[in-house]
This record gives sequence, C-alpha cells and structure tokens, in this order.
Amino acid sequence: METHITRAIIDAYLRKLSDHLSVDVAVVGAGPSGLVAAGALARQGFRVAVFERQLAPGGGVWGGGMLFNEVAVESDVVPILEAFGIRAKPSGSELLTVDSVELASGLIFGAIQSGATVFNAITVDDVVVREDRVCGLVVNWSPVIRLQMHVDPVCVSARAVLDATGHQSEVVRLATTKGRIQLATESGGLAGERSMWAKRGEADTVRCTGRVAPGLYVSGMAACQVFGGFRMGPVFGGMLQSGRKVASLIAADLRAEGESQSTQDSPRNSAAM
Repeated sequence: METHITRAIIDAYLRKLSDHLSVDVAVVGAGPSGLVAAGALARQGFRVAVFERQLAPGGGVWGGGMLFNEVAVESDVVPILEAFGIRAKPSGSELLTVDSVELASGLIFGAIQSGATVFNAITVDDVVVREDRVCGLVVNWSPVIRLQMHVDPVCVSARAVLDATGHQSEVVRLATTKGRIQLATESGGLAGERSMWAKRGEADTVRCTGRVAPGLYVSGMAACQVFGGFRMGPVFGGMLQSGRKVASLIAADLRAEGESQSTQDSPRNSAAM
C-alpha cells in the first residue's frame, strides 16, 4: 500500500510538471494579482503555470493588516470577488472588508478551478532570454535555494512571463541584471517603489501594470516597483484590478502573435518564399 501511494504521487506530479515545461504564460508569484491573472488567462484557454516560492500560495493576503486577518477593498472590485465566490462586508461609504483567509483561499481555488496549475515551493532562479525577449524561466526547489545546495536548476519555456512577485519584482531584476534587458521605463531600469499613499497606491498599481519588455509583464506591487508607484498597504482592490488588466494585455498580445505566425505560415506566403 505504501509503495502504491508513493508511486501515485510521483506519477501524478511528474505528469503535471511535464505538461507544463512549455506554457503560454508563466506567472511568478501566487499573490492576488498573479492568481487573478492566472485564472483569467486559463479561462480563455491559455496554458498557465504559476510558480510560487512559498509552501502556501496567496502572497501577502493571509496576514491582512499587521496580522489582523481582514483586508479592505473598494466597491468597484466586487465583480471580481463575486467571480471567485468571495464575500465582502460594507464598511462605511467607500470601503468593504474581506476575510483575508477567505480571499487568499478563494483566489487559489478559483485560479486552479479555472485551469491554471500552481507549483508551490519553487523559486525562479534566472530567466531565459533570446534576442532581447524573455522566453522562459530557470527554476529550482525553494529548499535547495535556501540551503545553498549545489544542485542545478531546470527550465520552463513560456510565450509570456508575468512578474507578480510583489515589492521585490524579482523576475524583472533578473531580466535586467542577468538578461541585460532594457525596461520600458524612463531610465530603462527599475524606478523603485514609493512610500505609502493608499489612494494613489491603489490607482498606481493598476496604472503601472503592463508589458515592461518583450515577453515580460508586471502586475501588483512588482509593477509599482518597476514604474515608481506608491504602495497602498492592506487594501487589495488595486491588486485584483491589476491582475485582470494584465491578463487582458497578455491575452491580446498572444493572440496577435498567433495571428501573425499563422499569416507567415500560410500556404500563400510559403509559396511566395
């Protein structure tokens, strides 16, 4: 019995990993913006893999504000919450509160049920760059990285990579330092996140969301780090809207690339060549 249990786990995991060595979208970071984006893209038929460093996905949602496990949102994100089956309670004229455990677990469950696959305890150690385009990730087990064991990583190819790693924007940093990628910012590098200003931070999180280099996108607090937005603290509406916005941008870009490739591969063009 014990051997059968072990074989079942190993076989199922290896199938899952093998099926996601080449994906349409690789999302790095299973926080709120990454999970919303992953769910939205998966519902549109894209193959999506989410790589989360921690054992528990959910990002900074779980602890709420200073371990009071409630977070605030503004009323305009209620449709996004409802799509994931997450409840919100009114709090004054502008804000609602959401149980942070319900928010985190609801986003995780919703993204997976939509068709995205979440790989936890995996750290992105590097990026794959070809002709100034980010086209994949180099990954390893998080315990291997933390213990500084000399174990080589493996690679995952992706048509689009989303940095949803939060305040550190770790994938973008790798792309600029090791991949020598120039970013679509005024300086060509990271502008750096600004101090807390909740109202501005909510808007900046959405405004800064988008494509930062060929094949590379940013959402959530990673977007604020890249483009110099304000941070907003334990109010998460902007994070959810950021995930929805970046999913729309990625989907449009991938479809446009697919149509362009189909045109290039058409019989007429092939004959012309």
